[in-house]
Amino acid sequence: MQNNTYTVAQVNNYISGMFKDDLLLDNISIKGEVGTCSYTSVGHIYFSIKDKDSQINAVMWAGKRNSGLKFKLETGMQIVARGRVEVYVRDGKYQLIANTIEQDGVGNIYEEFEKLKGKLEAMGMFDKECKQPIPQHIKTLGVVTASTGAAVRDIINVSKRRNPGIQIVLYPAIVQGKDAPASIIRGINMLEEYGVDTIIVGRGGGSMEDLWCFNDEALAHTIFNCSIPVISAVGHETDFTIADFVADLRAATPSVAAEQAVSLVMDDIRRMEEQKRRITGLLVNKLAIYRSNLSGYKNRVRGLSPQSKINEQRNRLSSMEERLSHRMDGKLSNVKRLLELKAQKLHGLSPLNKLGGGYVYASANGGKALKSAKEVSLGDNVNLNLTDGEIVVKVEEIKEY
Repeated sequence: MQNNTYTVAQVNNYISGMFKDDLLLDNISIKGEVGTCSYTSVGHIYFSIKDKDSQINAVMWAGKRNSGLKFKLETGMQIVARGRVEVYVRDGKYQLIANTIEQDGVGNIYEEFEKLKGKLEAMGMFDKECKQPIPQHIKTLGVVTASTGAAVRDIINVSKRRNPGIQIVLYPAIVQGKDAPASIIRGINMLEEYGVDTIIVGRGGGSMEDLWCFNDEALAHTIFNCSIPVISAVGHETDFTIADFVADLRAATPSVAAEQAVSLVMDDIRRMEEQKRRITGLLVNKLAIYRSNLSGYKNRVRGLSPQSKINEQRNRLSSMEERLSHRMDGKLSNVKRLLELKAQKLHGLSPLNKLGGGYVYASANGGKALKSAKEVSLGDNVNLNLTDGEIVVKVEEIKEY
């Protein structure tokens, strides 16, 4: 007897191949109630589908969520999941790899939704060019939603926190069921007539059936034709309705809608203070320039006045006089020093000066100066002139050299 022994991996891989070759398991739809359900940090969803007799594990990868899931998957929902059944070789377990997940019984609703969406889009009601801008600083906010519930509380709390002075006008509308579209339309029309600055239309999360009233065609036309900007805030971030596409702005949640509609007062105050400082600085600079220009004009006027001209000429003459006086003093000093030098020189050459040194001036025959001993004879009278007088002597002897 042949002993066929295989490894665990071989067995699991064999079974996995059998699943892959089965065309039924390659594209199958499974309906039932969601049992366990968990979202991973990267976006994968691990869940189980069960009925009263059994259950099967399933997973939807993050890459399939945008195209294959239009609502938030939660425990207890009745769903139809489409995909393929595969064996997880490592653990020897099989599971459904879901590509699409729909709520059981809403297939026709999705078809209606896509049909209406395509119709309104073809009419241009989703075009960006048709969107009205949301005013930055509003005074009155209109809200169309249920009078009770988390949505209205979130809108009021966020709006009042951002701007305590904001006026909120609430129209308590029906936001679920067959009477809801007409109620919401009345609310939009009344707030438009009242003259609010911005309107928020919305409600909290729920199933697609709960939110279906916001896929009404008449409501879409009312939002599109409203002269006041409309923000749609329906359900959770993953929920999309026709009202979201036709509104001037879509908010992920009612709280986000309040943040988008109501500006933060402190930001406005800071901006105003900054503008005030900037304008004050510009005015101060302008005034300084004007004062400087005025001072220059005053100086120019003073410079052009007759008295200023006279003072200028006086200052000029005074300066010239002072320079002339300095020059004359310099000239006189030079001449004085020159005269002193010449006087000293003449004094050195003066006969009187020589006489004062012990010399005499001799003259005879009527005052003629004697220059030679031959000019006198014995017995002649000779006059000897001294600095303080004159002596008359008689020649008794003549010696020649």
